[in-house]
Amino acid sequence: MSTDPTVKDFEAAIAELESIVKKLEEGDLPLETSLQLYERGVQLSRFCHSRLEEAERRIEVLNERGQLTRSEHLKLESDQ
Repeated sequence: MSTDPTVKDFEAAIAELESIVKKLEEGDLPLETSLQLYERGVQLSRFCHSRLEEAERRIEVLNERGQLTRSEHLKLESDQ
């Protein structure tokens, strides 16, 4: 998981990343602010990618064991 204490969870990271993309697309920011937002976006993107990889590994392990029930699958999806 992320070592950044400001990232609460996957959903919060996605929401913040979407907000950053919107601000950057508007293009009305000073260069330094844009760079700071870009850096934050990279951090959030890495966090999200890590969480998705973790979820994928969990699903693979459960599938290999044949223990993935419908409720477990839905729980994994809701955790992302």
